[in-house]
Amino acid sequence: MTDGKSVEVGLTGKEGFVGLPLIVGYGTSPTRAIIQIEATGYKIRAKDLKNVLGNCPRLEEGLHRYSQELSIQAIQIAACNRLHEVDERLARWLLMSQDRVGKSTFPLTQEFISHMLGTRRASVTVAAGILQKAGLITYSRGQVTIEDRAGLESAACECYEGINQQIERWHRDSR
Repeated sequence: MTDGKSVEVGLTGKEGFVGLPLIVGYGTSPTRAIIQIEATGYKIRAKDLKNVLGNCPRLEEGLHRYSQELSIQAIQIAACNRLHEVDERLARWLLMSQDRVGKSTFPLTQEFISHMLGTRRASVTVAAGILQKAGLITYSRGQVTIEDRAGLESAACECYEGINQQIERWHRDSR
């Protein structure tokens, strides 16, 4: 937003890429991508990507399909941010992050989480406390560890499962 506030609309990891407007011919994007957790990635110049897509229809199709996966995420997360409690949203967000990172422990500050969830830092402190007291996570000095994934899945709102089920249906349809 013009005042600097932001909210999460999707997560991308090893399964996807950022820069989706390029695959449909746009040169700019109104969104911002933030790398929160250290990882390895690849980058390609926009001009080179356009050339590759022209010669690789399978890659282009895959990127179009991934754009739909991000779209369903954004739709569900918008509803989630409006309808669900902060602890449920935090559980969903941690699960989605773990899915992309592939680790149980990762660095996350409460300040960053508050931006992602569109809530106050104090609300994140309370929500993280609820999840920690239940033995689902441990949180200390900017490090989150998921201790009980099954329990965290139960604590998450329906959005986590809903997003994953839709994406899995699409993957089955495309086989």
